[in-house]
Formats: sequence, C-alpha cells, structure tokens
Amino acid sequence: MNRLLQKSVSRGSLAVRASSTITVKPPAPSQITQKNAQFDKVTHTGQAWDQADYRLQRFDISAKSVNPNVAMHLVDQRPPEDCGDERVIFCDGGHPALGHPKVYINLDKPGVHACGYCGNRFYNSHVTKGDDIQIQHLNC
Repeated sequence: MNRLLQKSVSRGSLAVRASSTITVKPPAPSQITQKNAQFDKVTHTGQAWDQADYRLQRFDISAKSVNPNVAMHLVDQRPPEDCGDERVIFCDGGHPALGHPKVYINLDKPGVHACGYCGNRFYNSHVTKGDDIQIQHLNC
C-alpha cells in the first residue's frame, strides 16, 4: 500500500471518501455529444454542467441541493407599485434595518422602473398608459 493511501485510511474521515461507492466514473469529455449530454440541476446563477464536467467533483460524496426559490423569481411575482402622479420616488428596500441605501428613481419616462438594489418596480400612472406598462427600465 502506498503512503498516501495509508495516511488517508488512518485519518478516518478521508477513509470514507476513499471507500465511497457513491462516486461513479464520468464519461470522457470526448464521449459527450449534444444528444447524450445530461445536465444537472440549474443553480440560481443559471449554471448547469454535463456529466463529464470536472466541476461536479465536489458533489461526489453527497448530492447537489439547489433551492428552487430564487430571489429574482420571487421579486418578479410582486406587481409593480402605482405611484400616482409622483415624478420622483425613493426606494429603501422597505425596512430601515433590513433594507438598502435610499435610491431616488425618476418616473418621467413611460414604463416600469425597477430599483437596482432590490428589484421593486414602480410606475407613474399619469405617464404610463396602456401598453407602456410592458416597457422595463432599470435604475442603478
């Protein structure tokens, strides 16, 4: 037995990894085509790798867990806020202790204006009429 294997067996926690049956040898990258590629779960950043990607090595002992409640999807479910005839409004995240720095948003242009920090959306009902609600602006 070589020295490296002896050290890993004597350490205990590494012995589980060395003798784990969960690991499956992935196919070579040259064997992956567009037809047989199998991608893992998509993360909140939009990342998903095929079964031969070296970045999946960190999930060889336990399964990859992905939270389906991505913040941008939850913010998108909230309808835009009608600000009446206000031309300039501010957004502070909604709570002084848990929010973000105060950001002033100009609502002169028609459409929905989003806060660059939290994604909350606002519009001026006197300027935005009909199909103008489909126009999206991001204010940073």
